[in-house]
Amino acid sequence: MLHLKDGLSLKPGLSDLGALASHYTVVFLLLTHTCGGQSDPQPMVVMAGDDVILPCHLETAADASDMTVVWTRSDLSPKFVHVRRDRMDFLINQNPLYQGRTSVFNSKLKHGDFSVKLCKVKLSDGGTYSCFIPDLDKESTVQLVVGAVSFPGIEVSVMSNAVVLGCKSKGWYPEPEVLWLDGEGNLLSAGPTETVRGPDDLYTVSSRVTVEKRHSNSFTCRVQQNKTNQTRETHIHIKDDFFMVSSSSSVRIAINLVVCFLYVLMIFFVVWKINKTKEQQDETELEERKSRMTTLGNDTELQLLMEEHGARDQLMTEREKMKYLDTTKAKLDEALEGREEDLKHLEQVISTLTEQKKDLKNQREKLISLLQEVKIQIENIKKKLKETPKTDKEKRMQKRENYKEDLERTKTEYEQLFKNTEKLLERTEEMIIKMTERKGKLEMDKEKMTKHLKEIERQRDEVQRKLQYLQFFFLTFFISSPNR
Repeated sequence: MLHLKDGLSLKPGLSDLGALASHYTVVFLLLTHTCGGQSDPQPMVVMAGDDVILPCHLETAADASDMTVVWTRSDLSPKFVHVRRDRMDFLINQNPLYQGRTSVFNSKLKHGDFSVKLCKVKLSDGGTYSCFIPDLDKESTVQLVVGAVSFPGIEVSVMSNAVVLGCKSKGWYPEPEVLWLDGEGNLLSAGPTETVRGPDDLYTVSSRVTVEKRHSNSFTCRVQQNKTNQTRETHIHIKDDFFMVSSSSSVRIAINLVVCFLYVLMIFFVVWKINKTKEQQDETELEERKSRMTTLGNDTELQLLMEEHGARDQLMTEREKMKYLDTTKAKLDEALEGREEDLKHLEQVISTLTEQKKDLKNQREKLISLLQEVKIQIENIKKKLKETPKTDKEKRMQKRENYKEDLERTKTEYEQLFKNTEKLLERTEEMIIKMTERKGKLEMDKEKMTKHLKEIERQRDEVQRKLQYLQFFFLTFFISSPNR
């Protein structure tokens, strides 16, 4: 019990605190006084939602029923928490935050007990309370700090050659800390705790740790608040299957790179074959063009030829020309169909390469993230190596050194995979550019062939009309001939 000058003392009084472990919010009281030189006592912890008693007592029991007691909180306006005088509660100026939640004990006033009961404690109740007895001109203070706790949740994710555990807990006050432990109770090296304070002043904390296969594969996330002496923890057991999957991640990445590389080689072969076919088609078209120039000539030559050899010879020439145009049209149709097939194939290749480029970029980003994570772990373990363990020094230091070597090997592996991914991504982008250019050329060739085909069809229609005219002319001439 704390003694106050002139017989006023502070004596902790609690009520209804039997079910502390079943609640999520805590309150602790730090008792101080204004006149003495004594050190502050340890906080008293109670759970929010319960009723807390702010203590204020006379050192020597005496009847104080006729005395006035004024409970205030100086950081509020109005500052009055509870006032009693003339044997009645005087609550006209009471702060609205406390309406209906405060009371004094009439029966205990006869024994000099001025304590006030505060029901259903809230976070906003935190602060310093003053108990003033005007009749004695004495004052004492009580510091009330409100806190909150909650149980953490754990999430599991597989990344690279390890399993990543994430722990998150909401609704804490004051700000807690997060610890990770293995199955033997040893602390694990984790990244920095992320803390977010919400609009309700409650803290949300989260932490991530990368773990490897251990003897028990059991891990604990512990969230604790030293001021309130509150601790909440969640345990998890990781199956061996998770570690088997994670250990093969690097192998899968390497296999993916090899598959992508082989696919690029296959595309190079396809492009070479297309180019070879294009050269052969270009040579064929050149020969056809020369042949067409020789055969067709121009309209003037055809007209002279007709005049020289007469209607019968002209009829034969037009038939030969018709046959040539039919042959040329058939070849152009075939070539045009080939160009369309090439375009379709190139579009598929470009689409596949684009998808591969996207996958490689995602893989690159994942490797960057993994590299960053490994670097952080290496820095953390280096710091641990500079510290001296309190127990089992040699064993613990050797474990840390082995862990550091494993991390260094993993880092080297990731860096090599990242380098290979960058090269393959660069080649893929080059292939996309080449394929796009090739597609543009094929589209131009297709457009030229289409125009050429239309011209052939026009010439063919013209020759067809001439043939019909010549046939009619020849038949008329034959019928009207005197020799006939």
